[in-house]
Amino acid sequence: MSLEIKVPAVGESITEVVLSRWVKNDGDFVEMDEIIAELESDKATFELTAEKAGTLKIVAQEGDTLEIGAVVCTIEEGGAAPAAKETAAEKPAEVKAEASAQAPVAEKSAENYATGTPSPAAAKILAEKGVDTGSVKGTGVDGRITKADAMKAEAGKAPAKAEASKAAQSVSAMTGSRDERREKMSPLRKTVAKRLVAVKAETAMLTTFNEVNMKPIMDLRSKYKDQFKEKYGVGLGFMSFFTKAVTEALKDFPAVNARIEGEEIVYNNFADVSIAVSAPKGLVVPVIRNAESKSLAELEKSVLELALKARENKLTIEEMTGGTFTITNGGVFGSMMSTPIINSPQSAILGMHNIVERPVAEKGEVVIRPMMYIALSYDHRIIDGRESVGFLVRVKQLLEDPARLLLGV
Repeated sequence: MSLEIKVPAVGESITEVVLSRWVKNDGDFVEMDEIIAELESDKATFELTAEKAGTLKIVAQEGDTLEIGAVVCTIEEGGAAPAAKETAAEKPAEVKAEASAQAPVAEKSAENYATGTPSPAAAKILAEKGVDTGSVKGTGVDGRITKADAMKAEAGKAPAKAEASKAAQSVSAMTGSRDERREKMSPLRKTVAKRLVAVKAETAMLTTFNEVNMKPIMDLRSKYKDQFKEKYGVGLGFMSFFTKAVTEALKDFPAVNARIEGEEIVYNNFADVSIAVSAPKGLVVPVIRNAESKSLAELEKSVLELALKARENKLTIEEMTGGTFTITNGGVFGSMMSTPIINSPQSAILGMHNIVERPVAEKGEVVIRPMMYIALSYDHRIIDGRESVGFLVRVKQLLEDPARLLLGV
């Protein structure tokens, strides 16, 4: 008796998925709850597991688009993985013999030593015209080129041949592969593309910049990182400081944490912070719920947990929806400055960048400090310039004086 494995319901708004990869092969013996395939929707990647032990019989192929409830495969009861398929023995000797037998025998050429040889008079005329003898067909005895043939020969054939030779040399000078590869866009990538274009078209997006002296935070991390890790089991990174600074600044500038719905502005009295993560199949934005109420240690644990899930394609739809503000860190890839795109329907996104030692003025003196550019992209329909600049300045103040994060001042 066989059991049909169907596409499970993975979310209210998801009606179809793509079978991105088979983990097991057709005919393999699988155990119950063993992962057999990966399904990809426009929001996340899901694992398909065997609902009982048995032999796998594949129905859908990789790359197929399947509706919810469609049959992906069947599992036959009992049995084990079938023996390896017998491969037909190759017979290179026979193939060669057959090819040799079928190869046509070259016909004997009717040409002889006189073919293409010009007479003395013809040779003189061809030399004066600059015509290659190889380009002239002789009509004389045994194919000899006569004076009449030379008179009819068109000048310029040799230069043309030379040009063709030059072109061939030019083409041969191009080294390296010039192949192209086409790959179908995944549902996740198509959705990201549509959303980004929609945001650019539907919002009045602007970006404001500032810079942060990261020395206070770096000194604090250096002093307490060992004790912090020993007590909480996680490292003390920059993301927790930025998340904490953002949640404090959002309290002072609630419009940055709001969104537009129809003709209304919806203000949130909580901060669900989305953290942009580069996953194997595209950019995802898992959410830290009620980040405003979490400590630095709790934020670090949340960031680490979500980042690991993202890299392993194990994020659920619930973990990626409902954010009110987004933080993205292009600095991990070496970005000095960027203008991040808003994560709709949110109204703002904060971009972090790489830390570079630069000369800055402090109390009338030029000193070297580890500096980071930060960028706030915002929807000007809901956030004014005063609020956007004020928010970014507030974030800067909190980061440059970490004690404020702990005291809430």
